[in-house]
Amino acid sequence: MISRLKREEGFDLSDQSEETWVEVIRQMDRVYAELVDSQIALEEKNAELESAQEFINSVVSSMTDLLIVCDTDGSIQQVNDALLRLTGLSEDDLLGQPLTEVLKGRDVAIQETFLHHLHANEPFHDCEVLLRKQSEPIPLSLNCSIRHDQKGHPAGLVLIGRPVGELQQAYRELDEALRNFEKAQRHLVSSEKMAALGRLVAGVAHELNNPISFVFGNMYALKSYGEKITRYLGAVTGDASPDELDRLQQELQIDRIAKDILPLVEGTLEGAERVSDIVQDLRRFSGNQVEPSEEFAIEPVIRTAANWVLRGAKDKPQIEIGCPDDMVVTARKGHIHQVLVNLMQNALDALSQSPDARIVVAVSEACDQFLIEVRDNGPGISDAALDQLFEPFFTTKPIGQGTGLGLYVSYRLVDELGGRLSAKNSFDGGACLRLALPRSGVGGQA
Repeated sequence: MISRLKREEGFDLSDQSEETWVEVIRQMDRVYAELVDSQIALEEKNAELESAQEFINSVVSSMTDLLIVCDTDGSIQQVNDALLRLTGLSEDDLLGQPLTEVLKGRDVAIQETFLHHLHANEPFHDCEVLLRKQSEPIPLSLNCSIRHDQKGHPAGLVLIGRPVGELQQAYRELDEALRNFEKAQRHLVSSEKMAALGRLVAGVAHELNNPISFVFGNMYALKSYGEKITRYLGAVTGDASPDELDRLQQELQIDRIAKDILPLVEGTLEGAERVSDIVQDLRRFSGNQVEPSEEFAIEPVIRTAANWVLRGAKDKPQIEIGCPDDMVVTARKGHIHQVLVNLMQNALDALSQSPDARIVVAVSEACDQFLIEVRDNGPGISDAALDQLFEPFFTTKPIGQGTGLGLYVSYRLVDELGGRLSAKNSFDGGACLRLALPRSGVGGQA
């Protein structure tokens, strides 16, 4: 190029001037390349901005809640389609208008309230306002957030609202779902009671059989005694001589009957009371009604629960009960009984592979609590199972051998009584489940 200039224009350039022109042209080429790169980068950034703007617009337009954005003076800067659909107005009707054109407060001036929160830089939630409409105002539940500029100064308000009617419907649906959940939970508890009762039928039948057999035996003896006494009294009121009465008295063993009849009656009453107690325990265990608290000795309840579990067990472990005979507590007896049955049954299941199976039930007092520990010498509880032990449907038993509800139900019952059920592994091996309850007033009155 420079040579051509020399020929055509007659320029007389030295070698140094030629190098200068070459450098200028190189710089022009570099600047042009940078301009091209900058143009490409600007076009890419513009495309990204357009994409981001389209994304934001699509999110705002698809919102089901109402959206209003205003500046620091309370003038509307942006609204979404949900607001336009509900009010029947267009975007041009609202932009630049004060908030009072769209909203009004029930008891306070809406514009002053919002601007007060704006200047105080304080958001607020669940403010009930009215949405102005051509026909009748619509109540809204409104949340307000402060919008900030690049320097962190308040730049306006972002208001998001939902018609109160929709919230009420959502609350009703949530409340119905909660009631259904509680109903299903009660059904699960009842089902677990029946499942546990089915496992214990053999033991309960044996418990009932003993006193009933005792009552039947006593009643047959009393029937025989009654016949003999009736025969003797017939002779007394008849024409029998004293010698005949003496002979009949010896023959019928009236003296022995007189000594035996009162103990027989007392034993029969005792057996009948035992049957009644067992039936009451069954009603408490399987019934869904809430029983009141009562004062009772804890030791017989533990033994009854142990008998229920042992009678139905194929391999019976050794059970040791350490409890003061005179320990009396005030609680819901049926709840305590059911929890003890579940804990002992759980310990029994854990001992299925143990050669020298042993269950220890220890009762003690600590301050205003009484503590019941059910320990076994089985394999113990894994660390993973300890974290999930009281969750519903969690079980380490094979499929078909456990529902995973026994300990969950026990945990809920203890919680209702104001106590705490916990689990750990004993230092000498095996699992230990600990029931801690207030000594008096457990669970209150129904």
